[in-house]
Amino acid sequence: MKIYVYRLRFKNRFRRLVERDGLLLEGEAGWGEASPFWDYDDAVAATWLAAGVEAAQRGYPERVRDSIPVNETIPAVGPVTAYGLAADSNCQTFKVKIADHPDSLAEDLSRLEAVRSAQPDAKIRVDANAAWDVATAVSHIRQMEAAAGGLEYVEQPCRSVEDMAAVRRKVDVPIAADESIRLDHAFEEITRAGAADVAVLKNQPLGGVRAALETCERLAMPIVVSSAVESSVGLRAGLALAASLPELPHACGLATSRLFERDVVADPLTPTGGEIAIRDIVPEYSAPVSEDLMTRWHLRLDAMWELAANRGDVSGDFEFMGGLC
Repeated sequence: MKIYVYRLRFKNRFRRLVERDGLLLEGEAGWGEASPFWDYDDAVAATWLAAGVEAAQRGYPERVRDSIPVNETIPAVGPVTAYGLAADSNCQTFKVKIADHPDSLAEDLSRLEAVRSAQPDAKIRVDANAAWDVATAVSHIRQMEAAAGGLEYVEQPCRSVEDMAAVRRKVDVPIAADESIRLDHAFEEITRAGAADVAVLKNQPLGGVRAALETCERLAMPIVVSSAVESSVGLRAGLALAASLPELPHACGLATSRLFERDVVADPLTPTGGEIAIRDIVPEYSAPVSEDLMTRWHLRLDAMWELAANRGDVSGDFEFMGGLC
């Protein structure tokens, strides 16, 4: 297996980042991606590596659909930019990033109003990334529901399962779980506490498509497949997961290639008519990768591979090729 480093730049700051980097894996079955964020430790990152190796070495399970409905992601930008992004989209669902900093409420409300103004008939969902306590969540959700003219759901309003359950009892807007699943693996706790109406699943944090499908069975609730802000190589795996689910009642968060100035392919996985058609991807582009970044990924790859191999999640050898281009 050959492994390359890639780097891409965002059009607008996203999760306090201006660029994204990671590993692209070329194997017998095709291409996979392993791009854990730098603040994750090696044990967590090894699970992301297992997902990339699965895609490159084993490929994907049989699918039951050939295209996936997706949402447009609106970063934490000003209302004018948010309006333009929403107006230019062909999607019917929008995920609006909120709670970017502690005093963001006024900005969040104006962003939601702008998206609703641009797309009067669309579904709007928000993602708080576990930023709130219970009282703040209840207050902010009610204000955001009014600003957006209705919310499809709120993703991970609080960090703990217990707090999410408390919020869910106090508001009418459905609650979705993300961090409680991908970081805490609190599958039984979410169900037992009645903490969520929807489960957000991401391929890499769960160790690959097959592991994610097992998680779906344990959660027994509607699923939204979302990206980890990957290149189109990683998005291909997310599409494979969504395509394998027996039911897909909500749009998936897999249109994030549009957040980059340029993706790893000239024809990235982007939506037409609000859906992304499933097709294989062969990467061909990266922004320049420095020697320092290559060295950091090489060292991290060695650590991730050793941990994943000890778990039985990866096997065989790899060849580190350096930068993709």
